[in-house]
Amino acid sequence: MRQSANLNEDQLKIVRSEHHDPFTVLGAHIEKIGAKKSVVVRAFLPNSKKVSVIKSGKNKTSVMKKIHDSGLYEATFANEKEIFPYKLKVSYNGDGVFVKDDPYRFEPILSDFDLHLFGEGNHYKIYQKLGSHPMTHNGIKGVGFAVWAPNAKRVSIVGDFNFWDGRVHCMRSRGSSGVWELFIPALKPGELYKYEIKTQTGAILKKSDPYAFFSEIRPKTASIIYIDNYKWKDTKWMEYRDSVLPYDKPMSIYEVHLGSWMRNPEDGNRMLTYNELADELIPYIKEMGFSHIELLPVAEHPFDPSWGYQITGYFAVNSRHGKPEDFKYFVDQCHLNGIGVLIDWVPGHFPKDAHGLANFDGSCLYEHSDPREGEHIDWGTLIFNYGRNEVKNFLIANALFWLDEYHIDGLRVDAVASMLYRDYSRQEGEWIPNKYGGRENLEAIGFLKHLNNVVYGYHPGTLTIAEESTSWPGVSKPTHLGGLGFALKWNMGWMNDILTYFSKDPIHRKYHHNLLTFALLYAFHENFILVLSHDEVVHGKRSLLNKMPGDMWQKFANLRLLYGYMFGQPGKKLLFMGSDIAQWDEWQEDKSLDWHLLDYEPHQKLQKYLKSLLHLYKNEPAFYEVDFDYCGFEWIDFQDMDNCVISFIRYAKDRNDFLVFVYNFTPVPRTDYRIGVPKGGYYRKLLNSDSESFGGSNIGNSGGVTADNLPWQGKNYSIKLDIPPLSASVFKVQL
Repeated sequence: MRQSANLNEDQLKIVRSEHHDPFTVLGAHIEKIGAKKSVVVRAFLPNSKKVSVIKSGKNKTSVMKKIHDSGLYEATFANEKEIFPYKLKVSYNGDGVFVKDDPYRFEPILSDFDLHLFGEGNHYKIYQKLGSHPMTHNGIKGVGFAVWAPNAKRVSIVGDFNFWDGRVHCMRSRGSSGVWELFIPALKPGELYKYEIKTQTGAILKKSDPYAFFSEIRPKTASIIYIDNYKWKDTKWMEYRDSVLPYDKPMSIYEVHLGSWMRNPEDGNRMLTYNELADELIPYIKEMGFSHIELLPVAEHPFDPSWGYQITGYFAVNSRHGKPEDFKYFVDQCHLNGIGVLIDWVPGHFPKDAHGLANFDGSCLYEHSDPREGEHIDWGTLIFNYGRNEVKNFLIANALFWLDEYHIDGLRVDAVASMLYRDYSRQEGEWIPNKYGGRENLEAIGFLKHLNNVVYGYHPGTLTIAEESTSWPGVSKPTHLGGLGFALKWNMGWMNDILTYFSKDPIHRKYHHNLLTFALLYAFHENFILVLSHDEVVHGKRSLLNKMPGDMWQKFANLRLLYGYMFGQPGKKLLFMGSDIAQWDEWQEDKSLDWHLLDYEPHQKLQKYLKSLLHLYKNEPAFYEVDFDYCGFEWIDFQDMDNCVISFIRYAKDRNDFLVFVYNFTPVPRTDYRIGVPKGGYYRKLLNSDSESFGGSNIGNSGGVTADNLPWQGKNYSIKLDIPPLSASVFKVQL
């Protein structure tokens, strides 16, 4: 038996498992031996006892010669002039005999064009190429693997199928593309796997597949070869969605963390599956009247208290609730019930977990090497390198993946402000200026613009929504007009002002009147969503109900008033789960909402009020048709700070279709209070948050009032009202 000294350098690299292209040594080759050309077959099979070559279509078996103790074999076929198809017959000590195709006899999987597009950053369907994909290759069924790891010395696929031995299935490098690939015959969906990466320093890393479609349930971290054949039933929804613009449509979003909306107390506080959520959550949303559901991140993440915002599997649906086709079923059922599905998407940062993207091939591949650019100190996470084409391609393809494969209707992009500014949450000296000396992250800005252009190019009826907490101009303006290209933006300023105002004792509210009205100075600068999100009911901030001042009655009245004011204001709407039942406690991701509260009348009536408000919102075009233009809003009186009363008008596209909103922000009823209205007629009361049926005192709960031919507050007519305490009232004229 020959030893290391008899092997050439390429063969020694195979033995050491560090060859960048094992196909140059392994598999079948035509080689010149003496004066003649022969076919030489080599195989590297550690821990094997005996290996033979079986020519396909023939029963002839040729025993291979072991040329190195580690398991390197060779067989020479002197009479063959062309490479032939074959299988390997392998005997292992005590483990039987196996006949299998040799992975190293197959041609490359990826085309040069695929690699070129990826290198440019423009292969928007790269998830169909990188990762693991069951396929038929050269007539043989198996699984193709491909991964980007340009700085690795060697990359292998490891799993149960090869005893997690990184020497067995070493991948081939596709040159300057940085992509490694290998087709493994006979492998089937369901197998666990990872990439074993040998770095340039010789360290061994075990990494989950960045492009995997499914993963083990935490704390396990292996990727799973996966394919599903789900048959969608939402064709009508998808066709309608892509044929209309959403800006003049009602949008009331119920924000949900799937792991804590409801749990199964009879099964160890178990999270519900996607199928169970389809049975429980969707009917609830439909009955309440929400138009959309927004899910906290549904991609795979290892740490439950991160709520899904620290992702390790960007293409893998959260395995805690079921399989990919189960989540598709959930989305499908939402669509069949007329509910749009939005998901939170996190391109701003990723965690440092050893199996994830961090230090992926032994280098800062997805992240920046300089922590002044590449690390979020507050969050303990890493920042994507938006200047690298392959990283941008990874993220843009991921955005399209959720829209393509899961029929998601929109992406709420998390933490956009942290992407836009190089000095975000950093002190002087902790950040690097851009090439012009400024604080703007030019690469991230370019990425976001490109992202939105691509998304709307492929899916014009979907939405991209920015969580952007600063006054960056043009977030929701088209890129050709200098904007970032998002469809909508969360109005964080409105949220902060409103919650600050409502936390004040009513006796002091007249001194903070501007908090109610300031948002209207910029309300039409962007396409805003008014949000009361999960971030406002955690970390000691208290639940919405618990933020309200006063006794029990006043707390509930204030909460009804808050919702009434929110829905009357211009902009789309978002409420986090628990707000619909007046949750007392802060949200906790490891337990169910307190559904038992609905056993108590105040919570029942609050839920009934919100349901009525949601259905009214959906049925009255003046609530939503002109959200993003000043023509849809008109103040009646915003200056009565002594009484803390505000009134305004919302117009539909047809200006004869309008609603009058009147709010009292104190617990004192205002009797014989006159407000101006634009037309004469009977003003029917559509909603009174102080109705006894909603838990109120039932003041001013008559059916409506007839306008007087008395000009008031710049209007030709006026109505005289008894305004209930801490109330929202909505009127519609009947001409």
